[in-house]
Amino acid sequence: ELENQLTAKSKTLDELKQSLASNGSAEQSPEAQSLRVAELCEMKDSIENQVAQLKVSMESILEQWRAYDEIYAEVSLMTTRYLYCIDQCKPSGEEASLEALKKQVKTLQ
Repeated sequence: ELENQLTAKSKTLDELKQSLASNGSAEQSPEAQSLRVAELCEMKDSIENQVAQLKVSMESILEQWRAYDEIYAEVSLMTTRYLYCIDQCKPSGEEASLEALKKQVKTLQ
């Protein structure tokens, strides 16, 4: 949203600059030029504020993604370990005997 507003403000600023250049300074009174310059400065300040807000917002979002990546890696590792343990602990059809289970427990220890 801020990015769209920034783009719109930049276009408006460019249009105003172009309009100022095409009108020429001889056709405008000094008061009109002064108002136009003040308007352009105000728009520039507004754009700078929006860029600063966007930077802060993006930094926050990047920090949240970093935290997500760290947690995802941890969960992925735990899931892999869990699946490995389940795979090692489940008896197949031929290993269902008590002796086979004892051997498997010894192997895991």
